[in-house]
Formats: sequence, structure tokens, C-alpha cells
Amino acid sequence: MTDFAAARYFMVEGQIRPNKVTDQRLVDVLSELPREAFVPETARGVAYVDDDLPIGKGRFLLEPMVFARMLQAVAVQETDRVLDVGAAGGYSTAVLARLASSVVGIDCDEGLTAAATAALAGQGITNAKAVTGPLAEGYAQNAPYDVIVVEGTVPEVPASLTDQLAEGGRLVAIVHGKGAVGEVRLFQRAAGVVSSRILFEAQPHALPGFEKKASFVF
Repeated sequence: MTDFAAARYFMVEGQIRPNKVTDQRLVDVLSELPREAFVPETARGVAYVDDDLPIGKGRFLLEPMVFARMLQAVAVQETDRVLDVGAAGGYSTAVLARLASSVVGIDCDEGLTAAATAALAGQGITNAKAVTGPLAEGYAQNAPYDVIVVEGTVPEVPASLTDQLAEGGRLVAIVHGKGAVGEVRLFQRAAGVVSSRILFEAQPHALPGFEKKASFVF
């Protein structure tokens, strides 16, 4: 067993399975996909750390346990069309591509999009693409989506994203809660109405581009 393979094994057995992740399809993908292939070379030695992983430019990969529980919550099906918001170097997009029919991974940084494109090709993943654009606007060209995953903390989930959900679609995001605690929320569209509920607490880093606009008080 290589060092990376061992680290991946211990990530799954020490971080994923003990934390209520029981979706076997998801566990299998996390056990097989090389996370180190989607991060800068300087970060590969800590690619499986049980914390948000800094990848440069103030950006992070979500902690594996938080990421896995979020994906389990949206119950990705083999026929689903998925939007991955804040895809960074493409790891989350690659995991989703192994679970879904098609995935668009969007990031606001052209360098990260280029890295994601190369990493996805390196893993032979052909049902996903990486694009560049404002994260809060999503990617309406390919909407509607059955699943949308927001890869970081946001002050709120804008209508520009929930409007891209198909009927029956699910969106998962970490929304600022009280104090410094974030709330992982599951949004669902049913009969044209989007509702949400809190799943668990998490404290990942913020995604750029979701800042609330300042309002004037008279």
C-alpha cells in the first residue's frame, strides 16, 4: 500500500465512516479517488488531513467529513445533473462525477479552473467540465440541476442558485449561523417552492463572491 493509499484508507475509516456516512457508493468513491491529484504539489503531503485544506489564493478544500456528510445529504443519483459551486482544483467535481450523470464545476479563479480541467482529464473523467464565473450566479446555461453543492460557507444562499434547481432538486450549503458557527442546510424544491432545514454545524472557510451588499440605514 502506498503512502497516499494508506492515507486515503485512514481518511475513510477514521473520518468518514465514524461520522454517520453510510452511503456505500459515496464511501467507495472516496476510497478510490486520489485526493492528492487535485491539490498543489506543496499540499499533497497533507491531502487527507481532517480539516479544511489550504490550496493557495485564500481557498480551501472542505474537511473530508463535512464534505462527505453534505454529499450524503443530497443523495446523488446516477441520473442526476449536478452543479458544483466553488470547485477549486476539481476534487469535489470528480467525486460528484463518479456518482452522477453529469457535473459542472464552477470557480471564480481561472487558474483553479485550469488546474481542475487538467486533473479531471488525468483521472479519465469525461462527464464533468470545469468553468469560470461568479460563484453566486451559478451556471444557468446548463440548468436546471438535480443537485447543487456549495463548497464553503456563505452568508445566505441567493435565489440565483435556488432558481437553477429542478423540481425535486436538492441544494446543500454551509450558511452563517449564530456567532462563528456555520449551519449545513439542505434546500429542496417541491411544487415550485424551495424550503430548507438545518442538518448539522460546521465551520469551513468562506467562499468569495457571496458577500452581502451594504445597505443604507436612514
